[in-house]
Amino acid sequence: MRIAIVIPCFNEAVAIKQVITGFREVLPEAEIYVYDNNSTDETVAIAAKEGAVVRHETRQGKGHVVRRMLSEVDADYLIMVDGDATYDPAAALDALKLAKEQRLDFVNIRRVDNQTEAYRPSHRMGNWAITEIVSRVFGRTFTDILSGYKVISRRFAKSFPSESNEFEIETELAIHCLELNLPAAEVVGFYRARPEGSHSKLHTFRDGTKILMLIGRLVKDERPFAFFGTASLVLAIISAALGISVAIEFLATGLVPRLPTAVLSAAIGIIAVGSFAVGLVLDQVARSRREMKRLFYLNA
Repeated sequence: MRIAIVIPCFNEAVAIKQVITGFREVLPEAEIYVYDNNSTDETVAIAAKEGAVVRHETRQGKGHVVRRMLSEVDADYLIMVDGDATYDPAAALDALKLAKEQRLDFVNIRRVDNQTEAYRPSHRMGNWAITEIVSRVFGRTFTDILSGYKVISRRFAKSFPSESNEFEIETELAIHCLELNLPAAEVVGFYRARPEGSHSKLHTFRDGTKILMLIGRLVKDERPFAFFGTASLVLAIISAALGISVAIEFLATGLVPRLPTAVLSAAIGIIAVGSFAVGLVLDQVARSRREMKRLFYLNA
């Protein structure tokens, strides 16, 4: 069985040696690939010196790097891990064992830490909020959506239609797994603080906003009836609130003294009906898309 460790990194010279060494100790049979994303320090030189296969992605952003890794590296299982030395290499053994025994396509490694500096409160809160949103919409399988440590099968890697460009890629991976009901699980892995001199590239509010926008787009694309149905319900309530007094006056007097309000209420009501109809149509389209994705996954 061929196992590959794929490491996306950008300016991780102080950590990349530790990452490569740690994984080589626990998985000596695995091939190690370092995908550099325009580093300006000694990351590439150190990775090459440690014997890793170094490849490059010039388009800046983790999503671009992960998309290229999944398309280029061929292995039965890919272990994707950030190159910042915050993840415990030993956790990959438990995840890989579980994936093999239960024939899973996706194993998420949930972070557990005992150091305040390892996991900033803003990141922790943002991760909880995003995980909760995804769980409520797509299913409650994972408790740490934004973990950068995962075990992925060949079939998953070769059938994943990635569209993300930056840190929202982790969310997209999880949602793809949940959307197709792929066999998946989650294990626990220790999470530690970054080595001195290493800095997080994640911007809490900027990247959090992009992740929320991705979730919104995926809800619209994959759950269109829920998306447009909710919009239809809200519009119908507004239409009724505006029109009920006009209707009461008309029934009492036979007159419509507030014609603009009546027209507005009717227009919003028509939009509500249209939104409901659009949701029904797009729901059938989304169902067909899911079936095509499933067939492509099975073929892979």
